[in-house]
Amino acid sequence: MARLLAGDANFSARMPYTYPRHQAELTTYDYRVSEETNRMEGAYDYDAVVSVLWPFGYGLSYTSFEYDNFHVDKDTFGPDDQLTFTIDVKNTGSRAGREAVMLFSRDLVASLVPENRRLRAFHKTALLPPGGMETVTLTIPARNLAFVDTDGHWLLEAGEFRMQAGKQVLTIRCDENKKW
Repeated sequence: MARLLAGDANFSARMPYTYPRHQAELTTYDYRVSEETNRMEGAYDYDAVVSVLWPFGYGLSYTSFEYDNFHVDKDTFGPDDQLTFTIDVKNTGSRAGREAVMLFSRDLVASLVPENRRLRAFHKTALLPPGGMETVTLTIPARNLAFVDTDGHWLLEAGEFRMQAGKQVLTIRCDENKKW
C-alpha cells in the first residue's frame, strides 16, 4: 500500500460496485433505463445517466491508456455462435501500468425493459511500459446476451446490441430468437 501511495507502484484495480453519491441511495451498475434520473427523454433514452459518485469499473492510475481498433469477428450472429472481440490498448502515459479492459453490452431491442449495460467479459493487460501496446481478445458465447423473461426462461431476442470497451463502441445484431 505504501508503494502505491508513494507512486512507486501503479494502481490497476477497478470498483466492483457502484458507489452512491448520496446517503441511502442504491444504484446498481446494470440499472434499467427507466430508473434514470438526470435526463429522461422518453422510455429509452440511452444517453441519460444516473448520478453516482464512482461508477462500477471506476479506477485510478498514475498513467493513461488509449483504446483503438475495436472489432468483432461477426457483425450478425445466431444464438449458438461465439463472439470474439479484439481491441488495442496502448499506454499513453509516462509510467508503466496494467489496464483492466472491460467489455459491456447493452440490448437495444428487448421485449422487457433492458439493463443500461452489463459486464460480459474482462481482461487485465500485462505490465505495459510507456508507449507499449497489447491487443486484447475477449470471447463470449452469444447466449450470454440473453435475459430472463417473464416466464423465468432465458431468452435471446433478435435485434441489436451495443458493445463497449472503454470509449470504443460497436453495434452487432442477433438474427434469430432462442429460448432456453
